[in-house]
Amino acid sequence: MTPVRVVVAGVHGYGRHHLDNVARLAAAGRARLAGVCDLRPPSGLGVPVSADLPALIRETGAEIAVIATPIHTHAPLAVAALEAGAHVLLEKPPAPSVEEFSRISEAVARTGLACQVGFQSLGSDAIPAARELIGPVRAIGVAGAWSRPFGYYTRAAWAGRRRLDGADVMDGALTNPFAHAVATALAVAGADTAAAIAGVELELYRANAIESDDTSSVRLRLADGTVIAITVSLCSDRRTEPYLHLHGRDRSARLFYTVDEIEMGGAVTGFGRADLLGNLVAHVRDGAGLLVPLARTGGFTRLLDAIRLAPDPRPIDGRFVRAEPSRLVLPGIEDLAVRAAVELKTLSELGFPGSLGSVRAPWPRTALRVGDREVADYVQRGDLQAADAPRPHLHPVRTLGGTVVTESRPDDHVHHLGAGVAISDVDGVNFWGGSTYVRGEGPRMLADHGRQRRRSLRPVDGGYAEDLDWTGPDGTVLATEERTLTARALTPPTGPEAWGLDFAFALTGRTGRPLVLRSSACKGRTGAGYGGFFWRAPKDSTGLDVFTGEASGEGAVHGSVTPWLALTSDAWSLVFVQTAGLDPWFVRVAEYPGVGPALAWDEPRTVPERLERAITVIVADGRLAPGRARSLAAAQATGRVSRR
Repeated sequence: MTPVRVVVAGVHGYGRHHLDNVARLAAAGRARLAGVCDLRPPSGLGVPVSADLPALIRETGAEIAVIATPIHTHAPLAVAALEAGAHVLLEKPPAPSVEEFSRISEAVARTGLACQVGFQSLGSDAIPAARELIGPVRAIGVAGAWSRPFGYYTRAAWAGRRRLDGADVMDGALTNPFAHAVATALAVAGADTAAAIAGVELELYRANAIESDDTSSVRLRLADGTVIAITVSLCSDRRTEPYLHLHGRDRSARLFYTVDEIEMGGAVTGFGRADLLGNLVAHVRDGAGLLVPLARTGGFTRLLDAIRLAPDPRPIDGRFVRAEPSRLVLPGIEDLAVRAAVELKTLSELGFPGSLGSVRAPWPRTALRVGDREVADYVQRGDLQAADAPRPHLHPVRTLGGTVVTESRPDDHVHHLGAGVAISDVDGVNFWGGSTYVRGEGPRMLADHGRQRRRSLRPVDGGYAEDLDWTGPDGTVLATEERTLTARALTPPTGPEAWGLDFAFALTGRTGRPLVLRSSACKGRTGAGYGGFFWRAPKDSTGLDVFTGEASGEGAVHGSVTPWLALTSDAWSLVFVQTAGLDPWFVRVAEYPGVGPALAWDEPRTVPERLERAITVIVADGRLAPGRARSLAAAQATGRVSRR
């Protein structure tokens, strides 16, 4: 088809994601970037740039305008774009009031053009699946707990504001960062329109010195009797994946909307998600139905308007707030959110803020345990962008003494995600993240990133078994993976206590032709043979050293082919033992600490049908001497280490 011409308004914040998405669609021949609208014009894009959106649309003949500007500018820009002749993809929330929402609705009706709202979670197949799994939904509890630094509220003049220069902004926890939580709950309940909401109970609080809420509860009563209770906060001490607790008549489940997964009875099922810009492109060219038309967000706007008309948020007594150098924390707010979702209560009904720290309702997590100790979290993050090559990974991994031995999203390589499987090139798709090495040109940021999408995760003895799809940027499934990861205690004859991680994976091509795996070294970057199982260790660890049974030091062991390798520090030791397959070791110590067997060291690896690999990682407190590391590694094959 002829590529759809797209202009993007607002490219310095989340708008950068839209630029990347247009580039992805352009690579597939479905769209092309025709122009950019911004008050701070970027350079180097090679397209017309203007601060006048209607003029830009007319000049470029744009068929779609993506609007990712501050909330209070949504309505005037959306109306202007529609009247200039472009369909609109409008970032959430669509408008800061019912009146502004009505202005956009009237323009849609008047022009006959489409306005799709960027509630990306509403493109998820998990929403209809949830209804089918649970049956009639009696109630929905929503729990969300994130951490935001002080800089989050100073990133723009409108950040954390209810109003700016007399205009409604409504940049609060419920209406912006957790807007997807609200919209997803309403979608599962079938409450798309304003008329579906019969009553609203609001509790708005703030710990930070802002106008809007950073911690909130709302309980909605729908016209059909369904109750939706939502509790969220931006003052958690860690990031969690927010979820909907679905209360059915005779069963319950959790829908993790940021990662499109449903957990029921201990098993997790993953679902696909349609891209909203791609859906709008299909609507323009082929008449496909819109996934999130403006009319479908009326229920959300009804709640937003209730928040707009409510009294200002109540400050939280400083006795219950922990001040840290870069943020404020409400200790225990995660537990309260979990309990509120289960009991369908508001924060005040749970005794907030005096109940902070006294409630024990742990956030649902996928964790590995050795005895009664949690030694690793197995996570699927919903905040990763395409360029991170999103994938399930282990982080944090801890010794039995509690020392963290992984690092995730470090400043030096933000696409390094703890411990997991990452390959820089699978049939031309980047499953490592970051830049792609191009022969003769060097590293370049391309729209070629894939993702590992979970199909299922189920408990097994000592850990989990998982099925994954390796999907390209256009959604094509290039390969499937079967993965198991289990934890076990090791009791060596002498020396420190340790535990073992057994990690196995099998890749099978799904394109009808052999898979071809490449590293950057295969394309001319000397020594960059990375790709496969990879472990990123903490960079700030002191006394780092690496050795095998035959050599020591980064230069000597990098590229060596030996059954085991040890990475040690003053505080911890990791012994990597290849138990299925034998590949060269990719090793970094000086630049950053990272280790992994390389599947395509310096030549492409062709996989006719199936590739199987397994590795055991021994995790110990303190520094292991070479002799002890050797005996522990050898014992993995001989069984001389007792396992309990």
